[in-house]
Amino acid sequence: MTADLQLLAINTIRTLSIDAVQKANSGHPGLPMGAAPMAYALWMQHLRHNPRNPRWVNRDRFILSAGHGSMLLYALLYLTGYDLSLDEIKNFRQWGSKTPGHPEYHETPGVETTTGPLGQGAANAVGLALAEAYLASYFNRPGYPVMDHYTYALVSDGDLMEGVAAEAASLAGMWGLGKLIYLYDDNRVTLDGDTAQTFTEDVLARFRAYGWHTLTVADGNDVDAISAAIAEAKAAVDRPSLIAVRTIIGYGSPNKQGTSKAHGAPLGKDEVRLVKEAYGWPQEEFYVPGPALEHLRGALERGAAYEREWQQVFASWRQAFPDLAREWDAAFSGQLPDGWDADLPVYAPGKAIATRNASGEALNAIAKHIPTMIGGDADLASSTKTLLKGQAETGHGKPAARNLRFGVREHAMGSIVNGLALHGGIIKPFTATFLTFSDYMRPAIRLGALMGLPVIYVFTHDSIGLGEDGPTHQPVEHLAALRAIPNLVVIRPADANETAAAWRTAMTLTRPVVLAFSRQDLPVLAGDHIHSGVARGGYVLSDCAGAPQVILIATGSEVALALAAQERLAADGVRARVVSLPSWELFDAQDPEYRESVLPSAVTARVSIEAGVTQGWERYVGCKGRALGLSRFGASAPYETLYREFGLTVEAVVAAAKDLL
Repeated sequence: MTADLQLLAINTIRTLSIDAVQKANSGHPGLPMGAAPMAYALWMQHLRHNPRNPRWVNRDRFILSAGHGSMLLYALLYLTGYDLSLDEIKNFRQWGSKTPGHPEYHETPGVETTTGPLGQGAANAVGLALAEAYLASYFNRPGYPVMDHYTYALVSDGDLMEGVAAEAASLAGMWGLGKLIYLYDDNRVTLDGDTAQTFTEDVLARFRAYGWHTLTVADGNDVDAISAAIAEAKAAVDRPSLIAVRTIIGYGSPNKQGTSKAHGAPLGKDEVRLVKEAYGWPQEEFYVPGPALEHLRGALERGAAYEREWQQVFASWRQAFPDLAREWDAAFSGQLPDGWDADLPVYAPGKAIATRNASGEALNAIAKHIPTMIGGDADLASSTKTLLKGQAETGHGKPAARNLRFGVREHAMGSIVNGLALHGGIIKPFTATFLTFSDYMRPAIRLGALMGLPVIYVFTHDSIGLGEDGPTHQPVEHLAALRAIPNLVVIRPADANETAAAWRTAMTLTRPVVLAFSRQDLPVLAGDHIHSGVARGGYVLSDCAGAPQVILIATGSEVALALAAQERLAADGVRARVVSLPSWELFDAQDPEYRESVLPSAVTARVSIEAGVTQGWERYVGCKGRALGLSRFGASAPYETLYREFGLTVEAVVAAAKDLL
């Protein structure tokens, strides 16, 4: 392989990116032009992957955190032989294409995660590396490294400005994730101009303070220097590495290179012509030289060899450790083992129990059957009750543990756990914090929903019922905000038995789930229909004799209010039905006949009760019903006082029902 062939391949990556952006009249050409040499060095000289099997479990992971430079990744995927055609490159950013504006998981073979919101990919990469560390510790045996790969992320100045990247990098350094390597596209330009106006810190010093190994490559076009730096980073097995590669954004553009003009808009036809002249390139659009394609497609043969070598080790390991192999098969297929829910607790009416406490018992009852179920909290395990009993905890130089100690880093926690789910082999990873702090991790939750990741986000202290901590900690609008996210299931159980049912349901779903639990104790409900009712999102918890005159609908802690109001109304001769509606999303997915059986359209007198904003409840109470909730922030006082002062009382529910009748 000659230097000329190497440059030919790099310029092929560059010009495909330029042409695709120009044809779409939309996109970001500058990053691919500047970062193509570092991408070439990684993909052709270090990355262990198999384009013919993008889901090979022991592949190295590559994350383009700077997702705006998506054409760099698409060009690499096409040129190295993934199932991505040149026609798809030509269809960049168009309806129905496999080349959307930013890389999207599930849309394009070889794309490991959805990126674009800066910092998210960098944090996902920490999760991917963390998954590798845990699975290696669990499955590997001496002489059998069946889980043994690197995670690489190409990060930009913008990525490293984001707080989520800082949070995640701090954790990665403390944990000592030695198989995590960031390639930092140090071009010192963002969309609005030079980084000198916003980002003047010593990035390498910051990462060294995090506990990272840092390297510098002064010339972003020096493939040999970049490759040598990657090799050195791979050898630093006790800590993650950041390689700062000094690149020139829009390299080769006579009028735009090194400036923000090359960042987020097509170069323009005249400038494209000049760039190709500078490269010594034909003016033909989407020109792919045969020698460059043949050279880059060498990844196919290498990738097949990588996987064959691994398969030989894996086959020997499977024969030597058949029981462990069965666990591997279950973990990577996402299957739940037989009896996984056998120990879920069942509660009898009597002593009141906070649903956060019942959640902790349900989680531990499930997790003991699933050794690759891991997760953690934002420094709140004693409050969220999500510590896995008897299991190790992460710490300095200790990434391989089931209890993930994230510290007060909610945003990174959400993104890292998304990375765990993306990796495969980790069953239902979970996070935990207070519901009000879902605001801090909302971007990660949104991306988890967009990708359909099987993650469980646990939130406790789910209402004004947490009491004296006051309005900063009392979620009011949060349930409504989370319900607004497409493809996210929100479940707010009413008691300990609904909590066990919520966990059982969450474990069987293939999309992300929010579980919202109370701080305060709640009375325990009885009924054989609770588990099936929660699985369907809503059900008749307590019915009246004869056709109901009014329907009381509630979630969580307010279900007890509805039950008490039902009794009061019955004493006054009013027939009321109580419907527990823990999950709108699951209920709305039921067939019309079932929904009608629970909420008959003939009964228009309906009252909803939930300790939060009433937005959205009109879909269930209708224009003739009434939604009881909060239209303001909370306050600091005992929770009994707060419910009384905010009108969430049995008397208020009874009065609303009677007014409707």
